[in-house]
Amino acid sequence: MYIGQNKIRQDLAEETRQLIAVEWARPELKAAAQAWLDTMEDGEANAEAARAFVKALEDSICTVEELAAVPQFAEHAAQLKAKGALFCDCAACTIAADLLSKKEYLAKKSMWIFGGDGWAYDIGYGGLDHVIASKQDVNIFVFDTEVYSNTGGQASKASNIGQVAQFAAAGKETKKKSLAEIAMQYGYVYVAQVAMGANPAQTIKAITEAEAYHGPSLIIGYSPCEMHSIKKGGMQNCQAEMKKAVECGYWNLFRFNPEAAAGKKFSLDSKEPAGGYQEFLMNEARYSRLTREFPERATVLFAKNEENAKERYEHLLKLVEMYKD
Repeated sequence: MYIGQNKIRQDLAEETRQLIAVEWARPELKAAAQAWLDTMEDGEANAEAARAFVKALEDSICTVEELAAVPQFAEHAAQLKAKGALFCDCAACTIAADLLSKKEYLAKKSMWIFGGDGWAYDIGYGGLDHVIASKQDVNIFVFDTEVYSNTGGQASKASNIGQVAQFAAAGKETKKKSLAEIAMQYGYVYVAQVAMGANPAQTIKAITEAEAYHGPSLIIGYSPCEMHSIKKGGMQNCQAEMKKAVECGYWNLFRFNPEAAAGKKFSLDSKEPAGGYQEFLMNEARYSRLTREFPERATVLFAKNEENAKERYEHLLKLVEMYKD
C-alpha cells in the first residue's frame, strides 16, 4: 500500500512541476503548487497545502463553456464540445484536470502496520525487518502480549522467563527477545516502548513522534490479554496491570529518536523499579501456576526473570549515558 501511494504521489509531484513550468499558469496556482511540493513529506503541513492546492486547481481550470465565452477561442471551444470535452485542452488545464482526478492522493497519508508479538518477534519477523530496513516512511505498532494470543496461547520469542504457555508447560527458560534494540541498531529507525496504562502521555508522545519522523518507526506496546490470567479483576484491570508492570521494572518505557538533537536521542521514560517484582508475577496465572506444578523450578526461573529485568534496566541507563554525546 505504501509503495503504491508513494508512486502515485511521486507522479503527481512530477506533473505539478510541469504545471509550474507552464508560462501562462496563474501565479496563485503556481504558489499553491509549490507550497504542496515543499510540504510533501510533512503530514501535518501537507494536509492544509493539499486543500489549498485543490482549491487553486478548481479555481484555475477553464471549462469549455468559459472558453467559448472568449471570442478568439470560440471556434476551438465548439470543437472541444463536439468531442465531449469538459475542459480547455491547453497544457495548464490538461495537467490541472489530471491532478484533480487524483486529488485524493495529494495529501500525505499516515501509514501504519498493526500486529501482535507472535508476528513481530517470531513468524513474521523477517517481513518486519524488511520493512524497517527499507528506510521508508512506514510506522509499525506491535501489541506485545508475550504469547500467541489468537492461536491458542503458544510461547513466542516475546515470552519471558518462567512464563507458562503451550510448548513451555514447565516455564520458558530463555529470556525475551529484545526487538526494540534490534531495530535501534539500524540507527535510522524511530523506536519506542510504551504502556498506555502506566503513562498515557508518553504513549501519545511516542505515537506523535513516530508519525512526524521521516523514516521507519517501531512502537512496542505492553498489552495484557486473557492468556495472562490476571487474578485480581481480570482484563477489567488491564490498565492497572500495565502500571504495575512498569513500576516494578517488568516493562520499561523509552523512546529512541534519530532526528532528535544530540544528547536527546534516547529518553528513558520509566523510573527506577520500585520493588514488588515477584508480587507482580504472582498476580498472573501464566506465572503463578508454575509454583503449583514445579515449585522448585519456579523459584529458580522467577529469580532469573527478576535478575534479567534488573540487568535490562541497568543496560538502559548505559544507553542514556551513551546517547548523551
